[in-house]
Amino acid sequence: MSLIAKNPTARHNYIIEDTKEAGIVLTGTEIKSIRIGKVNLKDSYAILKNGEIYILGMHISPYEYGNIFNKDPLRSRKLLLTKHEINRLIGLTKQKGYALIPMSIYFKGKFVKVELGIGKGKKLYDKRQELAKKEAKLSIARSLKEKN
Repeated sequence: MSLIAKNPTARHNYIIEDTKEAGIVLTGTEIKSIRIGKVNLKDSYAILKNGEIYILGMHISPYEYGNIFNKDPLRSRKLLLTKHEINRLIGLTKQKGYALIPMSIYFKGKFVKVELGIGKGKKLYDKRQELAKKEAKLSIARSLKEKN
């Protein structure tokens, strides 16, 4: 498994309770662009449409040698999951506040996989508490380093 890109805001904005691995439908020029690392998951999210799951907002830069074969960088892309997994995700997202968030994109063998997180949105005070904990850990680590 070789990591291509991570969603930097996913764990900051959501409390991730579960993750799923899904395949993704891509074109040839998109794969070439992903291989050179031209993908961004920052503002991406997944939705349920017609009994299938699509990822929206994932930016895959056009392949510079692709010419007419390049697709729209922000087009919706279908995720490949079994019917059982899709039904489970539909049940979870029907609950209040749950969302499907792409956490990372990586190669598993020759295939591109997306790690989907099932999470609940964090409130502002949750984010502040998390930042305060991080700062406290950093200050403790600095003080221990100074003593040594």
